[in-house]
Amino acid sequence: MNAHSSLRTAMKPIVVSNAVLARATEAIPSEADFPAVAPGSDYDTVRRILSYITNNWRQQPTIEAIADAAGATPTDVHHLFRRWCGLTPKAFLQAITLDNAKGLLASSASILDTSFEVGLSGPGRLHDLFVTHEAMSPGEWKTGGEGLRMSYGFHQSPFGEALVVVTERGLAGLGWVSNSLDGGKVVGGRAEALADMMRRWPHADYRFDPQSTAPYATRIFEPGSWSPQTPLRVVLIGTDFEVRVWETLLRIPVGCATTYGDVAGHIGKPSAARAVGAAVGKNPISFVVPCHRVIGKSGALTGYHWGLTRKRAILGWEAGQVAGGQAA
Repeated sequence: MNAHSSLRTAMKPIVVSNAVLARATEAIPSEADFPAVAPGSDYDTVRRILSYITNNWRQQPTIEAIADAAGATPTDVHHLFRRWCGLTPKAFLQAITLDNAKGLLASSASILDTSFEVGLSGPGRLHDLFVTHEAMSPGEWKTGGEGLRMSYGFHQSPFGEALVVVTERGLAGLGWVSNSLDGGKVVGGRAEALADMMRRWPHADYRFDPQSTAPYATRIFEPGSWSPQTPLRVVLIGTDFEVRVWETLLRIPVGCATTYGDVAGHIGKPSAARAVGAAVGKNPISFVVPCHRVIGKSGALTGYHWGLTRKRAILGWEAGQVAGGQAA
């Protein structure tokens, strides 16, 4: 794997007030209300592999060394990646190198201008989620979600356990239950993941309702269900500037990437790359609003709210979807 400068996964964690964390902890049902998950999921192994590579890339570890670190055989690792993302381990690692990231940026500016059509993915985006979106009014955002009912549930995904938050108008939040191998700004259990969402809209009414959120999880994480005939409804809740940035992110097709500077230029604020970076970091709808496809102008992956390990996993998984044409 090529050397690059964005291998650190540690980030300054989000500080959530004790009151918000206590509220989130109280809102989490008992463990008995969650389906049992078999240990050793694909993502658990991928996470260990990426963590090992992150810390040992200078040694250019062999597949045997990587497999040993993951507690598996080379054959198991090969089959794992084929099953998980459709790529060989070597192809997956190539997909998350600096050289490949630079290639993704080759046409990043023009991508933002040509790949989007009035709320739906453009005709060439065969591997995209096909999203239609609306933004809540500034007044609704300023009230911190007061009077807004938010249903939430935890669901398995290719990238670990996901927190899905929906309103009657569509998907409003998607986060992750992260551990120290993921890194990022939210490390802990389900309560910490929920508290991260609650702090964004502190006055909303949160209800545990996995039956309402399960169809969204299926729609998001199963490429076979990505269809322009049934676009995923998303509601964006943020400042006017943040919403403009998030809308721009929706223009980035799977298998492509852009820079903070190009996003700033696209929204008519060419000198606001740093402010764009802050807005990207506040994106509450991971994966669907693809903040993971924004990288540094050098090709470095830079920070990610849910951790650089997960960002690499998502980018590599998406490379597999594009290569295999599974959503075409």
